[in-house]
Amino acid sequence: MKRMITIGALLLGMLVPLHAQMASSHASTQAPKPASVVTQMPEPTAVARVNGAVLTDRDLVREEYAIFPYAKQHGGTIPKEMEPGIRKGAMQMIIFEELCYQEAVRRGMTVPALKLQQAQATLRKQFPSQTEYQQFLQSEFQGSEVKLREKIRRSLLIENFLNAEVNNKAVPTATELKAFYTNNPKRFEYPEMFAVQTISFIPPQKATAQQIQEARKRAEETLPKAKATKTAEEFGLLAEKVSEDDYRVMMGEHKPADRSQLAPQMVDVLLKMQPGQVTDILQVEQIYTIVRLNKHIPAGKQKFADVQGQIKKEVEQAKTNQLRATLDKKLRQNAKVEVL
Repeated sequence: MKRMITIGALLLGMLVPLHAQMASSHASTQAPKPASVVTQMPEPTAVARVNGAVLTDRDLVREEYAIFPYAKQHGGTIPKEMEPGIRKGAMQMIIFEELCYQEAVRRGMTVPALKLQQAQATLRKQFPSQTEYQQFLQSEFQGSEVKLREKIRRSLLIENFLNAEVNNKAVPTATELKAFYTNNPKRFEYPEMFAVQTISFIPPQKATAQQIQEARKRAEETLPKAKATKTAEEFGLLAEKVSEDDYRVMMGEHKPADRSQLAPQMVDVLLKMQPGQVTDILQVEQIYTIVRLNKHIPAGKQKFADVQGQIKKEVEQAKTNQLRATLDKKLRQNAKVEVL
């Protein structure tokens, strides 16, 4: 039950039309058809009761597709191996939402008329034509604007309740962020790294002595040209023309690499160089390489200011998950929940 509930998600969930054929005992995982081709909707089947309130297979299918919005890329279906887990998560979510709604009503929470009107207008804009909107209204709410508004009001009440009980409380304080940074020093350390460009000459597999010598000769012919380059761009253009490794398409440029990922003989040379300098020919196994050092990055630790945003997201997500789990447990304590 990790999906975040927002009014956008809840309203868009209404737009997930149901497949015309739906098994009564198990919600179909076949991709839903567009609203424009839905002419008849089967009667909804109860899948759960929460304090007497009935949740249907329509609610469940919408939630399944909210959890797994990539069904279209999977031939219109939820992959079989994922189906049980997604169904279980969807069931938990619709029960949780219903419990939140009932608690919001019990507390006397309300939705301002203007906010309700704005939400309904937002939903209406999702339809390219009045005809499609009317088809949706007919298939989902028997053509009743009143029923649609009630559904939207329910969504807004759930959102308001969760803002009060979870989202607002999950926002971490500056002290919490700093404490996370201080208590997890290893998370923000980085190793010594080198950013380089390469021009490499690679003999074929199982190369003969002559083929290896030819690769060496190509490297020797290129070395003076590489040494003559003044900038990373000039070196990169040369790499594009003559290099035989895959990095030639990126002007020979490599992402900064931990020194442990580089050949020891290359590290020994790079440690003695200044940024912008070019090595002589280096041989790593049977590959002959010319390297330009762009940057030597000593081992260190990221500054708090640079990772504060990342920390905030992580801490806020952890607090959100904890608060939601606690809230779900609390709401279920005295509730009667039946999964049918």
